[in-house]
Amino acid sequence: MLEIRHLQMMSALKRHGSLATTADEMNLTASAISHQLKELENYYDITLVNRRTRPVSFTPAGLIVLELADSILPQVARTKSDIKRLAHGQAGRLRLASECHSCFDWLMPILNVYRSRYSDVELDFTTGFDPEPHHMLVEGEIDLLITSSDLPIDGISYLPLFTYESRLVLAPAHRLASQEFISASDLSDQTLIAYPVEESRLDVIAKFLAPQGVAPANIRTTELTAMLIQLVASERGVAALPDWVVAEYERKGWVVSRPLGTGVHCQLYAAIRDSDARLDFMKGFLGLLKDIKKP
Repeated sequence: MLEIRHLQMMSALKRHGSLATTADEMNLTASAISHQLKELENYYDITLVNRRTRPVSFTPAGLIVLELADSILPQVARTKSDIKRLAHGQAGRLRLASECHSCFDWLMPILNVYRSRYSDVELDFTTGFDPEPHHMLVEGEIDLLITSSDLPIDGISYLPLFTYESRLVLAPAHRLASQEFISASDLSDQTLIAYPVEESRLDVIAKFLAPQGVAPANIRTTELTAMLIQLVASERGVAALPDWVVAEYERKGWVVSRPLGTGVHCQLYAAIRDSDARLDFMKGFLGLLKDIKKP
């Protein structure tokens, strides 16, 4: 029967030309190499190596086996290497999701650096609009979640990233734009334009309106930040966005922003499973996140 060890032996014989040197490379005795060769020849009832030549030469059958060795052994070596990288967390797949739908502006440069350092890791993204993104993390559907909710869940750890202020976004001509700050009651007759997530996951509701027993008159959703800004600018409603996102559009004069009460401040986290913390490629990504500055 032809085995990997036979291919390795034939390949070494080709390189060294002698049983003795081949034995040294394979940490075997010359008699053990001779036995392997005879075992293979007896099984197929054919001569593979001319032992009387110096260096040894190969018969047509031996050359066929060498051709197979040249094809198979590099694949075996690559597979072993891949397995070792996977075992040590140097290769794999990193599936990301973000509840922060405006985070890609600062996340993309990090991803570019990460790709250059971990070329063996496949990066994948999934929508953050899932009703239970933390559950996706627990169930293994994603590997890392950017979130502002550090829910206490067994087996899940949170890396603090940075804090931000959630500000109300208004059209410049909106009547509330003349106020220095926004009270909860100011929004009771307003249409709130938001991302399509559960109301309890919206900062403006969870941290500002709900604690004061206030709800907006209507909620309209859109998945795109640009569309959200456009709807606000055309006075179709108001929105609440992180301060770094609002600043870009305020500079352009499209919208203005005001603090919600005395200020609604939120903490952004990267959430991962505890079992993945030891993976080299996960530690590499978290290391990059630790170094980020607030946009």
